[in-house]
Amino acid sequence: MEEALLLARVQFGLNIAFHILFPSITIGLAWVLVYFRVRYEATRDAAWLETYRLWVKVFALTFAMGVVTGVTMSFQFGTNWPGYMNKVGNVAGPLLAYEVLTAFFLEATFLGVMLFGMNRVPGWMHVGSAAIVAFGTTVSAFWILALNSWMQTPAGHTIENGTLIAGSWWAVIFNPSFPYRFVHMLLASGITAAFLVAGLSAWRLLKAPDDAGARGTLRFGAQLAAVLVPLQILAGDQHGLNTLEHQPAKIAAMEALWHTEKGAPLVLFAVPNEETRQNDFAITLPKGASLILTHDLDGELKGIDAFKDHPPVASVFFAFRVMVGMGVLMLVVSWFGSFVLRSRAPRWLLWVFAGFTFSGWIAVLAGWLTTEIGRQPWLVTGVLRTADAVGEAGGATLGASLTAYIGTYAVLLLAYMVTLTHMARK
Repeated sequence: MEEALLLARVQFGLNIAFHILFPSITIGLAWVLVYFRVRYEATRDAAWLETYRLWVKVFALTFAMGVVTGVTMSFQFGTNWPGYMNKVGNVAGPLLAYEVLTAFFLEATFLGVMLFGMNRVPGWMHVGSAAIVAFGTTVSAFWILALNSWMQTPAGHTIENGTLIAGSWWAVIFNPSFPYRFVHMLLASGITAAFLVAGLSAWRLLKAPDDAGARGTLRFGAQLAAVLVPLQILAGDQHGLNTLEHQPAKIAAMEALWHTEKGAPLVLFAVPNEETRQNDFAITLPKGASLILTHDLDGELKGIDAFKDHPPVASVFFAFRVMVGMGVLMLVVSWFGSFVLRSRAPRWLLWVFAGFTFSGWIAVLAGWLTTEIGRQPWLVTGVLRTADAVGEAGGATLGASLTAYIGTYAVLLLAYMVTLTHMARK
């Protein structure tokens, strides 16, 4: 049973990690497309139209990848986690259905107009279609983040005959952590899309240095990231304070804080030791954690010892630092790049931006690991344990399907990345 639980968790984790790569681009990129299309209508500059046509293709490919992986993930609710739908399906099912009914149909329908309606519908309708698709991606994120946030900080439900039902849909949707997660995800997608635009533009300029359209989108991507990354830092700080209030065990794991103390240090780097309950090779900033999380140098923070149930410390600790570290690098690259690109685009800087093309994915995945592993051992905090929701599939079956998933997704991911860079160069 332990083997089946571990493999089921790894398989679903792989599936949702692969899936989230694509919405993390499309949510932000859809609004970038609206900007490109409006710029063409305003200036009638052919370079903006060519830019728009290229990025509509990128969006369509990314959207298709997200749909396919999302369908696969939904099947796993039944095959790997039947206890989840049996226990909380009355809450989770409608939220997933709302996402399809209110968002997916909008995106799929009007994306067709964006792709094939350039010369078939008036310009205002084409711009409107781009705006509707962008709105649809945001609404889609709204419903998915509402469900995920409810699983983290459940509210508004009641229990009848051992099954959860929604007592107040308003409280379910706008649960305590939802506003913070929603804003955090929208900004993360905007940053991911900004670096994708800048990175693929840099790939193009390495091939064709005189491409005026690529120079414009490179500057746009760098400047957009330079604005959004600081906003993400502020939003992340508020999200952290909300997590401290509602999920203090997760904060203790993120900070590798083993014992409750006042004036807790900020652990910059360490190797958390679960057996000895201490940090090996620790580099700390005295009273830093208390200052950041309580805004008081002598503020008290609860440690792992204060909780009966707590997540694994090492994985949450390192994932959080990868996310923060990548965010700092993205801040430096976007600010420095925006400054240099005001006058020129040196080849070495083009290589830097090209190398950061998919950097947003690293931060998104690290943040997702922090969030989801930090919730363990609960699937729905305080309501349903992960071990109680796993299905009856054996270790051999799960191992075989996991191997197939890994092989398939590795090929798809490589093909996707190669295709995008090829499109940019061509």
